[in-house]
Amino acid sequence: SDEFKLFMKRLPMNYFLNTSTVMHLWTMDSNFQRRYEQLENSMKQLFLKAQKTVHKLFGLSKRCHKQPLIRMPRQRSSNYWLNRIQSFLYCNENGLLGSFSEETHTCTCPNDQVACHGFLPCTVGDGSACLSCAPDNRTRCGSCNAGYMLSQGLCKPEVAESTEHYIGFETDLQDLEMKYLLQKTDRRIEVHAIFISNDMRLNSWFDPSWRKRMLLTLKSNKYKSSLVHMILGLSLQVCLTKNSTLEPVLAVYVNPFGGSHSESWFMPVNENNFPDWERTKLDLPLQCYNWTLTLGNKWKTFFETVHIYLRSRIKSNGPNGNESIYYEPLEFIDPSRNLGYMKINNIQVFGYSMHFDPEAIRDLILQLDYPYTQGSQDSALLQLLEIRDRVNKLSPPGQRRLDLFSCLLRHRLKLSTSEVVRIQSALQAFNAKLPNTVDYDTTKLCS
Repeated sequence: SDEFKLFMKRLPMNYFLNTSTVMHLWTMDSNFQRRYEQLENSMKQLFLKAQKTVHKLFGLSKRCHKQPLIRMPRQRSSNYWLNRIQSFLYCNENGLLGSFSEETHTCTCPNDQVACHGFLPCTVGDGSACLSCAPDNRTRCGSCNAGYMLSQGLCKPEVAESTEHYIGFETDLQDLEMKYLLQKTDRRIEVHAIFISNDMRLNSWFDPSWRKRMLLTLKSNKYKSSLVHMILGLSLQVCLTKNSTLEPVLAVYVNPFGGSHSESWFMPVNENNFPDWERTKLDLPLQCYNWTLTLGNKWKTFFETVHIYLRSRIKSNGPNGNESIYYEPLEFIDPSRNLGYMKINNIQVFGYSMHFDPEAIRDLILQLDYPYTQGSQDSALLQLLEIRDRVNKLSPPGQRRLDLFSCLLRHRLKLSTSEVVRIQSALQAFNAKLPNTVDYDTTKLCS
């Protein structure tokens, strides 16, 4: 109708019209609305006339050998016409009229060989994909809001791609299965770490009166740059001489990606819901026990070196005989008293290794200064944000997360302190512009 053609001519073309906007413009156009009401009324009259004709045909069909096949006209809803208007606007190129999908913002064309797609106008305004239209063509976006990237005149959602190409995180092990494998000291989840100690040797008796220091280190900082490692648990086999009243006391520190010992964090064993050591008596002539610490999926974390400090305390009955009192060995005045000896048969760290590509992450960082294509800088920032948040999420329990991401940059990518600060500042500034994001404070671990 002329009213339909006039309504189409009046529709704005400088920004995208969704169905609710078209419906609003429809209700504002009195001539077009009146014409649509006429169409509705004529359809109702046509439907009543068709019903009478059908009844008459059914009456005549008693004399026929076959029943007639009758199809009643169906009234088209307002949603059909809203979609039809969008199709005229955005899927009407090359002499073909296609069907527009608002959900996917694409056209379905009647002939696959000839495209009916037209350029979608940009959407201007806060919270929309397009921030502004192109100055030379109002049907194309000139710039996009945060969270979107510009591609061929359109603003597409900027979604961070999978980080598995850069660093792996996942394991198929469930907590119950993991606990079973740790109890059995299954070698399938054992990480072959190097044992280092100047204070003692494995399978050798030693005087436990003084503190002993042991390291389990991987040295992948130097030799296995394509892997990072996750710790799931620790296991020690500790033996004491007969009649010994000594009790081992273990303090564990974890260095996530290398560096100095000062860049390690202390495991808060049996604090803040953190797991405790589980001790199992072994069927051996000596007093031998398996000491197992199971972190599981909840407390698993990165590690490069595990620092274990062993000191001893003496267990004794209290004055009432129903409570235990612990003494430090040096508190005993009599130096001739034999406190017994101790030996550690083995120490194992359990976990798994994950893919890590330092060159790919360096390439992401390089795009912050030298973006390869329009929009690639935002894409790189989004992926670095995803990596940062997933790495820091594997922090130990505490009021604030540790800044493990900076440790990764410093010790696995060998970046300088100033470069790390610059990258963190760029990520924080970009994160502040994204919708519905919450930033968090971290505690510095690596210098």
